[in-house]
Amino acid sequence: MNCLKDVKEAILPTPNRTIGGKRHPEKQKNKAIPQPKRPEWLRVKAPNSDKFLETRNLMRDLNLVTVCEEAACPNIGECWSKKHATMMILGSICTRACAFCNIATGRPETIDPHEPDNVAQAVAKLRLNHVVITSVDRDDLEDGGAYHFAQTITAIRSVSPLTTIEILTPDFLRKPGALEIVVGAKPDVFNHNMETVPRLYRTIRPGARFEHSLSLLAQVKKMDSMIFTKSGIMVGLGETDDEVASIMDDLREANVDFMTIGQYLQPTPKHAPVDRFVTPDAFSYFAGLGKQKGFLMMASTPLTRSSYHADADFAALKLAREKMLT
Repeated sequence: MNCLKDVKEAILPTPNRTIGGKRHPEKQKNKAIPQPKRPEWLRVKAPNSDKFLETRNLMRDLNLVTVCEEAACPNIGECWSKKHATMMILGSICTRACAFCNIATGRPETIDPHEPDNVAQAVAKLRLNHVVITSVDRDDLEDGGAYHFAQTITAIRSVSPLTTIEILTPDFLRKPGALEIVVGAKPDVFNHNMETVPRLYRTIRPGARFEHSLSLLAQVKKMDSMIFTKSGIMVGLGETDDEVASIMDDLREANVDFMTIGQYLQPTPKHAPVDRFVTPDAFSYFAGLGKQKGFLMMASTPLTRSSYHADADFAALKLAREKMLT
């Protein structure tokens, strides 16, 4: 979702990455605001382990895109060294231009019809117990990419039936019937990130609608109550602590099971500036507050990202629901 400079430099180049103004042409008119120096708790080592390189090579061999690379995630070294990768389907170019995001913006590529099978092969070769599949926004497609999500879930089930599947989806705004297609494929976890508080949507997530995203999550539970729902926000974009508490209430009203909160990190000086670095103690406070409000799971740390420790979190999520039902 965000980047640390040393990590980004360590993973360049990738076959799907455009650079500089070509990557974010819509942001070139923005004033350059360098990110303040990061505190110690946000510093990570650049990835260089053998397992990291093995995971990267497998993604290359199967022509797969990962959000770990495209969004320059600060946790890539840790996750890939454990052979955990979040695969990004539907190409590497997004039709939206969110102010926080490092994914390239522009005219998307043609969908690769072999991608679902290639993702399934990667899952099998990595011997994943739990996999996270995400995508770019594809406003150019009639179903927003919903059928491709369903195909990918089906392909994984066919070669690795014991692997649990978590999907992190776009909002399918103005795509009637798309959500039904995805939910019908029965992922174990349906994640759609709210990203920020409603007051900041116009500047931070201008192509999206807060109420629509919230409704999307609520609809999943109504369609299939056994699917876990999950959502996350970034802090450090200008929100207040009271607004963080308020969005927790909104998500609980939508029966969301699991919430993640992590520090926003500015991908480039042309992206939205960092308003504040939230302390680890504040993240701990948010975690406790979320549990009080009724979430089955809360992940709230400076380096928390949607799929960070997703396998362990899913196991804990299942246990939490079992305890609640007994």
